[in-house]
Amino acid sequence: EVLTGREIKNAKDMESAAAEIYAKFGCAVLLKGGHSVNRGSDVLADERGQRWFRGVVVENPNTHGTGCTLSSAIASELAKGRDLDKAVELAKEYLSGALSAMLDLGKGSGPLDHTFDIKSRFAQEE
Repeated sequence: EVLTGREIKNAKDMESAAAEIYAKFGCAVLLKGGHSVNRGSDVLADERGQRWFRGVVVENPNTHGTGCTLSSAIASELAKGRDLDKAVELAKEYLSGALSAMLDLGKGSGPLDHTFDIKSRFAQEE
């Protein structure tokens, strides 16, 4: 909303905002559905157009760091040689797994469990 100067209330708004941001900055844009709009599903806009990545909603109050975790997981998958679509898909799966582990540390919104499956395919190179 800050980058486009308008409210994003539904899937169509997400698509038009992602397209606008892509056109303005010329780089791939993953627009997150977030907590209130299209929960768990994100739209990716780049030179190939737009694609939706459906996700699951994990009811977990400990969500501190989910955005940083998602972007780091995407970057890690790209560094392993995966294409952008596969990197986003795997990063979303990783994030869902880390949230589903239901780690509960500290008070308030704690972190997700980054080590939920440390020896899994997420740690393997392609």
